[in-house]
Amino acid sequence: MTALPFPLAEAPGAEAAERGRLLFAGPVDFVKGVVRMDGLPPADRIEVCFAGRSNVGKSSLINALTGRKNLARASNTPGRTQEINFFAAGNARYLVDLPGYGFAEAPVAVVAKWQALLKSYLSGRSTLRRAFVLIDMRHGIKPVDEEILTLLDRSAVPFQTVLTKADKVKAAERDRVLAEVRAALQKHPAAYPELVVTSSEEDEGIETLRAIIAGLE
Repeated sequence: MTALPFPLAEAPGAEAAERGRLLFAGPVDFVKGVVRMDGLPPADRIEVCFAGRSNVGKSSLINALTGRKNLARASNTPGRTQEINFFAAGNARYLVDLPGYGFAEAPVAVVAKWQALLKSYLSGRSTLRRAFVLIDMRHGIKPVDEEILTLLDRSAVPFQTVLTKADKVKAAERDRVLAEVRAALQKHPAAYPELVVTSSEEDEGIETLRAIIAGLE
């Protein structure tokens, strides 16, 4: 039997799960919002970033990972926030919240400036180990997602696809979306070969994602 491309990440073993729990059980604090490359905090620890189109559930996922209700705050207006927000998980990791893309209600010049900052960050941050690209499981990969995936390919940044809002999708529909996502990812050389399915409301996949982040070196 042929193995599926991009299988679902397995639940972590006890040791890996505990390492992930400990990482996020300690202090997790907002560090700063960055609008220019010279405003980035020192590259003194491993960092991961989270990208996703507007309303994909990025803030909810970060809050679920960290066990804080309001650490990451969603904007009421999709695409309004153009800062790169840094959160410190103790002294071990930076969690980097990239602005939501798509539906940006901002002047063209502002959007262009943000896109330039994003490209500079992705291609020039030596401590960035992995990007997590969030895809709404109700909708799958859209053309606007393909743009960020291609940018990550060109920037040689390994990215892992995280399906969000899984609790809102029936089992049969999950299989269809997963098949479409797997097919789309096969043309992206920077794609990490495992998927993570999550639900922030039901904590599905949260332990797995914590363990993945804690295990990066």
